[in-house]
Amino acid sequence: MVIDDQPSNLKLMEAVLSQQGYKVRSFPGGRLALLSAVANPPDLILLDITMPEMDGFEVCKKLRSRPELSSIPVIFLSALDRTRDKLAAFRSGGMDYVTKPFEPEEMSARIETQLKLRNLQAAIERQNRNLKGLVEKQVQEIEDAQMATIFALAKLADSRDNETGRHLERVQTLCRLLAWELRERPEYREIVTEEYANNIFHASPLHDIGKVAIPDSILLKPGKLTAEEYAVVKTHTLRGAETLELVLEKYPSNGFIRMGIEVARSHHETFAGSGYPDRLRGTTIPLSARILAVADSYDAMRSRRSYKESYSHQRTREVILQESGRQFDPAIVGAFLEVEDSFRQIDDYAG
Repeated sequence: MVIDDQPSNLKLMEAVLSQQGYKVRSFPGGRLALLSAVANPPDLILLDITMPEMDGFEVCKKLRSRPELSSIPVIFLSALDRTRDKLAAFRSGGMDYVTKPFEPEEMSARIETQLKLRNLQAAIERQNRNLKGLVEKQVQEIEDAQMATIFALAKLADSRDNETGRHLERVQTLCRLLAWELRERPEYREIVTEEYANNIFHASPLHDIGKVAIPDSILLKPGKLTAEEYAVVKTHTLRGAETLELVLEKYPSNGFIRMGIEVARSHHETFAGSGYPDRLRGTTIPLSARILAVADSYDAMRSRRSYKESYSHQRTREVILQESGRQFDPAIVGAFLEVEDSFRQIDDYAG
């Protein structure tokens, strides 16, 4: 693109550049040239300085202010030969400065140099994008491997006293269903982001991780626990949270681990304040733990155990409604009612 208010200069540049194989678009002023550049960006711009309405410095500044045009090389082409004019040209964003009259061979060499630099820059940007994609892929693979390892450990802890094979997987799905339903509500929209929903999906299996510290003689006892034994079982909330807090010290910005601490410590709190270990009440209980409480209880009631038959969906629904405001957060119960058909469709319950 050539921008010059003198028709004779435009014709000369068109002739010189066309002979060298370039496609040339000529404009007698900056305003029309800018509109054309936006519609069809050129590879390079030759720009005069002294023009009516808008001088070359202003044209160049406007080019640099637009992201889609900012990387186009600009060569100033002017009869002005003062140092201050050349400095102003470079300050406005020019890449080179050629004084009129010019030698065609010199102009060709300068244009070719700028085009090569631009092509090299474009190639580097492509390589950077490819490298970024490879790094993101590697990071995702590492993250997936870490999640798989953590889930395997949670599964191992769960298998000690849980007779159902896919309890953790189902609870993950149920938690995410409840989170996405809450996200539809204005009061939760800023809290339950996509990242939050992903975190609760991955963190929910950690809620009983502290049970690894409970002796088998208590955890697997077939009969009724004594008060002292039950007190030991209740410590699994603190044991799990304390273990995850050690991990958080090394990774303080990890939202997944932070949520894991919430669900491990607070999943036995009740909305009415009678739970443990901190006897939290209402919305002082972390939202993640309130979500998990409904999902985990639903799955426990729907699953068959050696000491009980599985509940039907309808019976489970009735219990959850009865406990709304006592064991469960009414808002989470409301979300459950909106997605209960999806809960019911989980078909791998034993019984």
